[in-house]
Amino acid sequence: MRQDYEEFTKRQVRIIVIGPDNMNAFSNYWQNNKLPFTGIPDPRGVVLKLYGQEIKLFKFGRMPAQVIVDKNGIARYVHYGDSMADIPTNEELLGLIDELNKEEGVVE
Repeated sequence: MRQDYEEFTKRQVRIIVIGPDNMNAFSNYWQNNKLPFTGIPDPRGVVLKLYGQEIKLFKFGRMPAQVIVDKNGIARYVHYGDSMADIPTNEELLGLIDELNKEEGVVE
């Protein structure tokens, strides 16, 4: 998402990444990789459980999940991955966002 961050922000998208690490590890990762979006540590999985993210012990932890939430707080798209390779491309997500923005009458 970092590569297309400008494309997301053009569409009025705020990217929030929620991860399993503790605050120190998460903060270090964010700083070391100079990520331009918001990161929230969630080591106990409290937030991600609310969105139904799965944990598979045989696959070493949390499965990826992408959620597009509209400005009213409604989850308009949810993708639960079966593996760490099962993640929608930026192009797919941007296309979905464009469709949702058309539905809501958002002008680019």
